[in-house]
Amino acid sequence: MSDSSSDEATRSAPAGRAVSVRHSMAPVLAHIEAHLAEALPLEALAAISGLSVWRFATVFRLRIGVPPHRYVSERRVRRAQQLLGQGMPAARAATEAGFYDQSHMNRRLKRLAGAAVNLEAA
Repeated sequence: MSDSSSDEATRSAPAGRAVSVRHSMAPVLAHIEAHLAEALPLEALAAISGLSVWRFATVFRLRIGVPPHRYVSERRVRRAQQLLGQGMPAARAATEAGFYDQSHMNRRLKRLAGAAVNLEAA
C-alpha cells in the first residue's frame, strides 16, 4: 500500500525512476525576475536551488513545465513587451530585458510571441 502524499510528490522519470519534485523553485524564480537583464547561467541557478545542474534542470522542468532556458527567454520577451508598451525605445528595452541587442530581441519576439518590433513605430 503506497502513501498518496508521497505519490503526489514524485513523478515518473523517462527511465521509470521516481523523481522527487518537492524542492521549491521560488528562490530561483525570484532571482530570475530580479536579474533578467543579466546573464543567468544554469550553474548559478542550480547553486541557488542547492541542486546539481542536471538535477536542477530536471526538477525545474517538472515543477515549472518548461526547461530553465525557455522560461528565462519567455520572461525576457514578456519584460520587453511590457517596456515597449510603456513607450521605451526598442534598443533600450532590449538591453533592459536582458537581450544582447535589439536584433536578438526581435528574433525572440518573433519566435515566442509571433511578432517583431516595428522599428519605424519604436
